[in-house]
Amino acid sequence: MTASHVTLVWFRDDLRIADNPALHDAVSRGAPVLCIYVFDEESPGLRPLGGAARWWLAGSLRALRDSLRGKGGDLVLLRGDARALVPRVARQAGASHVVWSRRYGTAEQAADAAIKAALRAGGIEASSVNSHLLNEPWTVSSKAGEPLKVFTPYWRAALAKGSPDVPLPTPSQINAAAWPADLDDLRCEIGTLGLEPHAPDWAGGMRAEWTRGEAGARERLERFVRHNMAGYAEGRNRPDLPSTSKLSPHLRFGEISIRQCWHAALQAQASGESAASAADVETFLKELGWREFSYYLLHSNPDLARRNYTRRFDAFPWRENPDALKAWQRGRTGYPIVDAGMRELYATGWMHNRVRMIVASFLIKHLLVDWRRGEEWFWATLVDADPASNAASWQWVAGTGADSAPFFRIFNPIIQGEKFDPDGGYVRRWVPELARVPNSLLHKPWTAPTPLLEAAGVRLGQCYPRPIVEHEMARDRALAAFRALAPAAS
Repeated sequence: MTASHVTLVWFRDDLRIADNPALHDAVSRGAPVLCIYVFDEESPGLRPLGGAARWWLAGSLRALRDSLRGKGGDLVLLRGDARALVPRVARQAGASHVVWSRRYGTAEQAADAAIKAALRAGGIEASSVNSHLLNEPWTVSSKAGEPLKVFTPYWRAALAKGSPDVPLPTPSQINAAAWPADLDDLRCEIGTLGLEPHAPDWAGGMRAEWTRGEAGARERLERFVRHNMAGYAEGRNRPDLPSTSKLSPHLRFGEISIRQCWHAALQAQASGESAASAADVETFLKELGWREFSYYLLHSNPDLARRNYTRRFDAFPWRENPDALKAWQRGRTGYPIVDAGMRELYATGWMHNRVRMIVASFLIKHLLVDWRRGEEWFWATLVDADPASNAASWQWVAGTGADSAPFFRIFNPIIQGEKFDPDGGYVRRWVPELARVPNSLLHKPWTAPTPLLEAAGVRLGQCYPRPIVEHEMARDRALAAFRALAPAAS
């Protein structure tokens, strides 16, 4: 086999065949294509996936392998340090070119640079392409060429770059290259990667909720833009209604591209397939913009998940409270909207965005637990745990991040529940022990008369906990901590 006969495609967070610039580039060259995925937990600085994301990855890889095989290709799985494996496979396969989709974390970029250098030193062409974002971080700046720290001017600058390119087509056929026989010992099966739980198998709720893979992503996008995008501008704040896209895990693993989401929303409205208003579509596109902004922040702040973006908070007096943290993780805080969100997360690997803000605010400001403990729990339990969005969102709620909600904005979990779950459908689904409590008391059951609670089958402190902290006290404590911090940071 000569070097001109193979193009190697290295899949990462782009687990799809439609609108995949790396795969499109490889197929368009006309040479046989070899597709690989490297499960890498060895390259320095890479953050291992959490359990829920590992579960998702297993299904996504199976779906990608099947899609590639349906077009005549295949997917070879490898495990180990990609810095050694990718150049080795390229050499042994007789590749003249290796192409992959770019990543934006510092450790990931360092690994990619090392691989690119090794390939080129061996006479193999290497290139990377944008598959994950509308605009890569270095392409958006102020008029003076400076990085932007506030979302609105960032988004204005991004929109000024024009409409995103239309999605690339799905390859009609892939001419698969043969796998080198002398590398057979490197190949893995998905089941040997240890991505899915077995004993115990805690993924039953996630299986019931999600269809992993590109086909599931396309179906969810189509259903959203046709049926649920109408009313999105307001409905997205209601966890009791099917008003969000739930595309986040599909985007996180690249089962669908952000360009596909962008153009599908606009096309559905323009064609009349959706009854969405201009405000609904604009709001949805703006949410995609927040994802873009998170990657923008990650690129210039590689320690976003570990270090306060606003350094004045380095001196904040966080409290070590393992019991309170555990109660929050298990949905046993005594505040129904908080507990419903945490139980939804534990069961399905996902949580409604409005509720994410409520539970994060509660952990940070009611319990004074360091936001990094919450970010770590979400990283472990979210199927959409994203290195940019997860960290940026936690810092936003904490008031430590870029363009953040101020720390002194402290959500009242009772009012938040009454406002965004007014009929109690969300709480009753995830906190069924309160199902018979009337709406007027559902979000504050500790205020209900004992006979009413008994009639509803509720014994506070037994079947459902009393609040682990009193709201007004917690609010005053948080504000006092913030006021004590402010003079020293001025």
